[in-house]
Amino acid sequence: MPPPTSELGAAQQSLTRATNADADQYAGEQLALARDGLGRAQAAMAGGRNDVARALALASQADADLAYALSAEAQAAAELAQRRSEVRHLQGRLQAGGDR
Repeated sequence: MPPPTSELGAAQQSLTRATNADADQYAGEQLALARDGLGRAQAAMAGGRNDVARALALASQADADLAYALSAEAQAAAELAQRRSEVRHLQGRLQAGGDR
């Protein structure tokens, strides 16, 4: 079986995307799993264990994609909380203005 270079490349791209989405802050555990898996996949490929390397690369990519999704979810939740707070503040100001 040929070396899983495309799978390792895809895992690296997913890892980069997750890192760029601040997954270190919001999904650190999943991102660490992805990094570890990619390192193990690279080591397996270097050792000629292409089947193992392929499986590890695919798992690493899945972990990185999950880290990206968790990070995006956390950022969206924070944005929603901020917007709700702003709405409550504005509603309070409107009510205070109507009481005059």
